[in-house]
Amino acid sequence: MSIRRLPETLVNRIAAGEVVERPAAALKELVENAIDAGASRISVRIAEGGISRLEVEDDGCGMIAADMALALERHATSKLPDDAIEDVTTLGFRGEALPSIASVARLTLDSRVAGGDGWRRVVDNGVLVAEGPAALSHGTRVLVEDLFARVPARRKFLRSARSEYAACLDVVKRLAMARPDVGFVVEHDRRRVLDVQGGQDQLSRVAALTQRELAVNSIGIDLHRGDVHIGGVISLPTFNRGIADHQYLFVNGRPVRDRLLVGALRGAYADLLARDRHPVVALFLDVPGGEVDVNVHPAKTEVRFRDPQLIRGMIVGGLRRALDEHGFRSVQRPAEAALAAWQQEPVTPPAPTLFASHLPYPHAPATHLFGADTDPATHALLRDRVIDFAPPPDALPMGRAEAATAPVPQGDAHPLGIARGQIARTYIVAEAEDGLVIVDQHAAHERLVLEQLRRGMSGQAVPRQGLLLPEIVELDEPACDRLEAAASQLMALGVELERFGPAAMMVRATPAMLGAIDCRKLITDIADDLAGYDAALGLSERLELVAATMACHGSVRAGRTLSVAEMNALLRTMEVTPHSGQCNHGRPTWVKMSLGEVEKLFGRK
Repeated sequence: MSIRRLPETLVNRIAAGEVVERPAAALKELVENAIDAGASRISVRIAEGGISRLEVEDDGCGMIAADMALALERHATSKLPDDAIEDVTTLGFRGEALPSIASVARLTLDSRVAGGDGWRRVVDNGVLVAEGPAALSHGTRVLVEDLFARVPARRKFLRSARSEYAACLDVVKRLAMARPDVGFVVEHDRRRVLDVQGGQDQLSRVAALTQRELAVNSIGIDLHRGDVHIGGVISLPTFNRGIADHQYLFVNGRPVRDRLLVGALRGAYADLLARDRHPVVALFLDVPGGEVDVNVHPAKTEVRFRDPQLIRGMIVGGLRRALDEHGFRSVQRPAEAALAAWQQEPVTPPAPTLFASHLPYPHAPATHLFGADTDPATHALLRDRVIDFAPPPDALPMGRAEAATAPVPQGDAHPLGIARGQIARTYIVAEAEDGLVIVDQHAAHERLVLEQLRRGMSGQAVPRQGLLLPEIVELDEPACDRLEAAASQLMALGVELERFGPAAMMVRATPAMLGAIDCRKLITDIADDLAGYDAALGLSERLELVAATMACHGSVRAGRTLSVAEMNALLRTMEVTPHSGQCNHGRPTWVKMSLGEVEKLFGRK
C-alpha cells in the first residue's frame, strides 16, 4: 500500500487523542488559555460531568475575528513570540487545544477585545458551520458540547458522569491553587460547587481548596538554593489522608504529576507515616527555564529536570528539616467527631435530704452530731433526714487528701503540661497552662524508641544488652541470607547476630532500651521487613522501616500502669524529641483540648 497524506480532519482527531482524552483534559486546556489571557475571574459551567456540555468564560484580553480564525488552526499560538521554546512562561503553547477539541465536539467560540465588537465562530466536529457578531463583555467564552459524540470508539471509554465531574473539579482546583490572584467559579448541573475570590494568599487558597483545618495543622516551606526556590505548605504527619490525591505539585506555576517529586515526598515523610497514609501537600517549585523541560508530554502534565537529584535532595532535606523544627507538634485539637461524642447526662434534682458525708463519724449519735442542747424533737427530725452513708459493697472508693511528699510541678513551664493521672492504663492525662492534654502512652513511647534507634543509625551506636544464653532463631535460608547481609547495619541498631548454620541465626544481644523482649519474634519480624519492602529501596531506607518495627516491640504497652514520675518523664522526653507528635504509623500521640472547649462541654460558654 502506497503512502498517502492524511486529511486535515483525521490529523486533528489524532491530535485530539493526545491532548483530549476526556472532558477534564479539554477543560484543562480551556482554563489554561483563560489564565494566559490575563483573566482575573474565570467561570466554569459543567453538565453531565462535561460529557454533554463544558463552558469556560473569562474576562481576559479577548480576540479579534481574524485571531479567532487562526486560533482554530493547528500549531497557531500567540504564546511563543520567538522560537525559544525553552523560555516559555505561559501554560499553553502548542496551539493544538482548540482545533483538537473542535474536531471531536461542537465548539462555539465567542470573544471580544476591550473597545471592539464581539464575534462568534461555531465549529462542529472540524467543520465551520456558522460565524457572526456576538454580544458579550470583553473576554472570551468557549462552549464545548457533545464531546466524542461522533467518535464512539472514544466515547465508550469515558467513565460515569460522576467520575468525569470529579476529574474536572480536580483540574480546576489545581489551576486555582497555582493562581491565588485569580477568582474561580465552578457550576455543575446548575449548582455552584466552587467559588474562590482572587487576591488570596497562598496558604488561604490551598486551605480553601483542600481542608480549612490545614491552615492550623500545616508547616510553611520557603527554601532557596541558587536560582531554585521551593515554597508552599505541607501538613503535619498526623494530618494525613488515605489517598495521595491531596498532593499538589507545581513547577513554574504549572500543575504537574511527576514521579520524581512524588518519590521525594515519600522520602521526606519516611517513618513518619504508615505506608497507606499520605500527607496533604502543596509545593511550588520555581526553576530557571533552562533547567526544566516542560515540552515532554502533549498534555504538559510531566516535566524533566536537568539536575533531578538537586530537586529531590532539596525536597527531601528541606521538608525533613521543617518537620524536625516542629518537634513534638501534633494536630492541635481532637477531631470534631470525638468532641461530638461527649454528652451531657440529664441531671435529676436530688430530694431535699441532708447529706452528712462531711461528718466525721458515719453512725455517731444525733446528740454528738448536732449538739447535746438540741431539742429532742429536732433530734428525731434530723436523724430521719440524715442518710445512712455507710458505703454499699459495690460503691466506688472515696478520694482523700494526703500530704504531698514533693512540691507539685507547675504546668506553665511545659508545653505538654504536668501529668495528673492515667485512664484505662493507656492514656496519660496532663494539665497544661492553656488546656487539657491526653497522651497515648504506647504510641508516644514507640516514637521515642524509634528516634533513639535512628540516632544509632546516624553513627551514635545504640547500647546493647548481651543475652546470658544466645538464642537460636530458625528461619528459611533466604531470610538468613538477608539478615546476614544486613548484620553490620543491624549492629548499629543494637542487634548482634551471626549465622548459625544454613537455616538459623544466633542472637547474642538486643538493644538495651527494648528490655526483655521475645527475640524470636523480633528477628522474624526484621527478616520479614527486609523481604517485604520494595527491593528498589536502598538498604538504609529499609533499615529505617526495620527500626520502626523494633520500636514497636520495645515500647511501653497499653495496659501498663505508670507512676506519676514515669508519666512526667515521658512528657518531658516528648517535648525535646523530634517528631514525637506522631507515632511511627502517622497517628497523633497526643491531643489537646483548650480550656474554652472544656468549658463548652459543661455549658459555661
